[in-house]
Amino acid sequence: MKIGRITISDRASAGIYEDRSGPEIENVLREFFFGANFESKIVPDEVDLIASALKNFADELKCDLVVTTGGTGISARDVTPEATRSVLEREVPGIAEHIRTRGMEQTKLAVLSRGLAGQRKRSLIVNLPGSPRGALFSLQVIEHLVPHVVDLLQGRTEHA
Repeated sequence: MKIGRITISDRASAGIYEDRSGPEIENVLREFFFGANFESKIVPDEVDLIASALKNFADELKCDLVVTTGGTGISARDVTPEATRSVLEREVPGIAEHIRTRGMEQTKLAVLSRGLAGQRKRSLIVNLPGSPRGALFSLQVIEHLVPHVVDLLQGRTEHA
């Protein structure tokens, strides 16, 4: 499996703030998907730069899974969902809804997340919250779904 990880943060991309969520997400994904190859990138909260990174990971690098962290809230600079929607071929709303619903177990503010999930070519793209705690919990919530979705997107649709 090839996994792409994109951290979306003005401060982290400028070197002002240390990216904590990204490396933690990668560590957890390494445990979930032993032997996976990783690509990572940090970009500022700019729609065009986020969309470009998502396209690169899905189209050129052919990542099976692309996760983003950051930019899913409701502040003016939170534009990850808009960038993601602009590159998705099909949304998979149930994944994002499941993350938000289960996120309520951690914080009542989970409903403010506007993260999306969907498909571009053969890649599953999932927006995760920017906080390490929220991002890691979200990954745990969908861990069991990812292998099945990746199989389907790769054309492996036979049922056992």
